[in-house]
Amino acid sequence: MPIYEYQCSDCAREFEELIRNDREERKLTCPKCGSAQISRKLSAFAAHAASAKPAPPAGGCGNCGGPDGACPFNT
Repeated sequence: MPIYEYQCSDCAREFEELIRNDREERKLTCPKCGSAQISRKLSAFAAHAASAKPAPPAGGCGNCGGPDGACPFNT
């Protein structure tokens, strides 16, 4: 079930709603002022990365990940 972002044309409030079908969207009103004058905003797709790359050791090149920072490839 998608979560959409909306903006009220009357009070400029931005809000999110979980919408299951078109009927729910047609009944939607602004939670702040109650207006039905709302529009769906374009949203960026959100994705989660598995993990971030660890920082390279101090003084190392960051390519080999040697524990002491020395790199056999950087001679």
